[in-house]
Amino acid sequence: MSTTTRAPAEASVWVRLGRVAKRALAMELAVYASIGRFVARRPAVPRGAVGFGYHRPVLTILVIFIVLSAVEIPIFDLIVHRWPAVRITLLVLGIWGLTWMLGLLCAYLMRPHTVGPDGIRVRAGLETDLALSWDDIASVARRPRVDEPKSPKIVEQDASRTLFVRLNNETNIEIELEGPTPVRLPGHAAAGGVQEVTAVRIWVDDPAAFMDEVRRHLAPVRE
Repeated sequence: MSTTTRAPAEASVWVRLGRVAKRALAMELAVYASIGRFVARRPAVPRGAVGFGYHRPVLTILVIFIVLSAVEIPIFDLIVHRWPAVRITLLVLGIWGLTWMLGLLCAYLMRPHTVGPDGIRVRAGLETDLALSWDDIASVARRPRVDEPKSPKIVEQDASRTLFVRLNNETNIEIELEGPTPVRLPGHAAAGGVQEVTAVRIWVDDPAAFMDEVRRHLAPVRE
């Protein structure tokens, strides 16, 4: 391999590593920001908008993981207390892991979907935050759907390209867009970065209240 060929390949690797590191840092900051919002009781809801949760399908499993993470810390500490280096390392990792799980739970609670004068914002956990203006939205409908595990995030069919923001493989609201609309998704793989979609499907814990709020801003609304 020539030097000129190897150089771009090496540069590409460093670019990908840089992107991964940047995303990891952003997620880490989002963990602490979510915990801060929870402590301050300040959910990320724009002025004039109404927030709608989507955490019910995952709440139980997140709480179980948090409890298990908290229980593991003193157990491992007791097992390795004779070896200070190992003990400190596991203690730091255990506290970091517990903090991360708490931050994820807080993100689900403090970063709801919102409906307001500017449109609909679609959230999911620590990263996903899609702003859809009313000018972009053609209609909103309640359409419950359960997909197979590991179904693709973006599904193409005929001329449509639908983004699925699932909770436990479920969605219950479909937002149809006026046409192909660019949205920025977490990551840089095939289903990450800027993608053009014609519809977005999401899960909302209270779809009836969500649709009532949508009616205040958009017509027609299809049931």
